[in-house]
Amino acid sequence: MKTILGAVSALALSGSLAWAEPTGVFRQAHEVGSGSASSLDPISKGRVFQITEKIMSRLVRPDMEGRPSPDLAVSWSANEDATEWTLKLRDGVMFHDGSTFGAEDVVYSLERVLDPDMDSPARSAIAMINKVEAVDDNAIKLTLDGSFADLPLLLMDYRLRIIPEDSGDMIAETGIGTGPFRVIDFDAEGTTTLEANMDYFEGAPGVAEMEIIGITDGQARLQALLGGQIDMERGITAQQKVMLEGSDRFNIQTIPTGNWRGLVFRTDVAPFDDPRVRQALRLAADRQGMVDLVMGGGAVVACDTPVGARDQYRADIDCPQDIERAKALLAEAGYPDGLDVELHVATLEPTWPILAEVYQNQAAAAGIRVNIVQVPSDGFWSEVWMQKDAVTTRWNERPADQALNEIYLSTAKWNESYYKDDTFDALLAQARQELDFDKRRALYIQAQEHLWETAGTLIPYHVTRLVGTTSRVDNLDAVENNAVRWHLVTVN
Repeated sequence: MKTILGAVSALALSGSLAWAEPTGVFRQAHEVGSGSASSLDPISKGRVFQITEKIMSRLVRPDMEGRPSPDLAVSWSANEDATEWTLKLRDGVMFHDGSTFGAEDVVYSLERVLDPDMDSPARSAIAMINKVEAVDDNAIKLTLDGSFADLPLLLMDYRLRIIPEDSGDMIAETGIGTGPFRVIDFDAEGTTTLEANMDYFEGAPGVAEMEIIGITDGQARLQALLGGQIDMERGITAQQKVMLEGSDRFNIQTIPTGNWRGLVFRTDVAPFDDPRVRQALRLAADRQGMVDLVMGGGAVVACDTPVGARDQYRADIDCPQDIERAKALLAEAGYPDGLDVELHVATLEPTWPILAEVYQNQAAAAGIRVNIVQVPSDGFWSEVWMQKDAVTTRWNERPADQALNEIYLSTAKWNESYYKDDTFDALLAQARQELDFDKRRALYIQAQEHLWETAGTLIPYHVTRLVGTTSRVDNLDAVENNAVRWHLVTVN
């Protein structure tokens, strides 16, 4: 007998639909973090997610509580040991170029992610899939390399967008998908124009056009919001909130998330190749102090785990600042007089400079002398991140398995700290194959506790996101970016 692990009705997808004629233009900024390498290919390192999220659909999307819900797949089921999954697909969906969506498009899209030659960062999210095949025009079967009960969680990945069969060579420029908006003009470093897709399967969007504007600096994005050049900024700081909440021209959304900001120390270079040094660097941080000073209290302390506070697999770890222990670890590692660290920081993320300065002051008590190096925001992700020995970083919320595998697995493409630990890798492998929930949860918790002892990433908190909009914006879901139903947004 088959075990049904996730069958849901398409009617449960999303409240009321926007059936009225679309009107107005909604404007948003993006950071041009990948510079000239920015593209519309959803599985590339340079994908501009502020665009791809609006033009392409996934098989599974998060609902308003973050649970797997239908997108292009309307239901899913697994065999008894969760090694085979069957997904029923939505019928009657059209791509922006007029072609019909079907099983072969899903097979092509997923096989493209899994192709090692594509070198996609998204591959680690679904690397357990051995085979993708069409059952018929409206169903696919996924065969895994072992048992995995949480596959629908990973299929929500914001990069796993479905594109037309054989469109990979041009998708970076065309952006053809099944989403609520279609690309009219793509200019990553200027203004990208999208128009409403009147054939969108959930109904016509609320706005006629969207403009996604490249603005590299966080302060410049705030000024654009204040001046009415854009309608939304999803990176408002606690300090900036004060400028907006007293005006009837703006609205603020407060959204608890699993997103995090932090510092990365490369574990493959000295002195960070010594786990004692890495732990000392992290013990020197007063995380609650960072929450108060950087986020104005708008965050939840994280003890160096990337797993969000609401996740079912989150570990409960205690991580008070311990200056004396940090000093002792540095002395054991051969640094009795302390340590000099060059920390590379950009203004691409508005809170990074503040976070770096707060850490600089806190770590000084342990003899850790932090020199903050300002670097350009344009091209930060391609020229600084994963290139320099110590940098600021940030990640959006991911399910526990995906976060742990994508950020720390030895073979992960985006293993930003170059962390390689056989014990950690083995714990993740065991967790993925464990069908008993309590045992699986214990393994994920053990993996997070192991990171606390050995990781090269300081994750001080998970962010409560502040989203600022102009008062003319309505029907914007007060949820994390990954779950927003963009077709419902209207402007008056």
